[in-house]
Amino acid sequence: MSSNSKKLIAVIGATGQQGGAVVRALQAQGQFKVRALTRHPAKHRGLANEVVEADLDRPETLKAAFAGAHGVFLVTNFWQQGTDEAKQATAAVRASKEAGVRHFIWSTLPDVEAISRGKLHVPHFTGKAKVDRIVKEAGFAHHTFVIAPFFYQNLTGALAPQKQPDGSFGWALPIDPTVRGIHMGDIGELGDIVAGAFAHPDQAGNGQYLPLVGDFMSFNEIVETLNQQGHEFSFKQVPTESFATSFPGAAEIAAMFAYFQAHTYLGSDSRERIALANQVAGRQPTKFSSWARVNFPVHASA
Repeated sequence: MSSNSKKLIAVIGATGQQGGAVVRALQAQGQFKVRALTRHPAKHRGLANEVVEADLDRPETLKAAFAGAHGVFLVTNFWQQGTDEAKQATAAVRASKEAGVRHFIWSTLPDVEAISRGKLHVPHFTGKAKVDRIVKEAGFAHHTFVIAPFFYQNLTGALAPQKQPDGSFGWALPIDPTVRGIHMGDIGELGDIVAGAFAHPDQAGNGQYLPLVGDFMSFNEIVETLNQQGHEFSFKQVPTESFATSFPGAAEIAAMFAYFQAHTYLGSDSRERIALANQVAGRQPTKFSSWARVNFPVHASA
């Protein structure tokens, strides 16, 4: 198939973890032509078949970004200063619709407000969930929701083990470490689900929710897995109240852990959705122990 006759997929956030994974998976699959969208195209030449400017906060850039695209993958970055996810998503959905896009895939998260009946406030989850309706109501020929997990990468990044007062390295978090509530995965594998969904719209393009889940664990199981590989990590459960004031943004992270403990990451029994996601991806996602062996070198904790 010449690249001219291949359908074009436009990927928002192509330089980030999720969008980057989608670009790589689509290129590896080879069925589509890939247009990477970024605010700074000059910095990322060669990232995909095409690299085009797009800024979700400047809707006027989106017309050209989506022109001629069969499919669009959208992810927004809650943590970026000043981000209004609903506004950004609305602009992307509107521009996609006007450009004649057939298949729209949105990276969402569970609606914590609804699941906890208003008890827990986790805006970086609920804000994404509120966009689902905008996507549903747009009337695309096909639309799909993918759900990113708790990234394994968090445990070597934002939630890496810290030196504790007793001299050990590990975690002090407001969650019962015995409760199995964390749906986890290697975020680099989300692209396989997205590429599979674009390739199989009949199976995955009618509003399906497709979560990436490599493992489902408690914090004790996470620590045990790492310690079996030669680490000596500790875990201490701390009170939500003290954790919530320990750094800027900590209250939301505390609420997130309370949500995991009460309802699990995905908020409901998602076995069927997970099975469909793996089927669409054409592979089983990597287990935490395999990922950790490669990405959590033992010398780091020694």
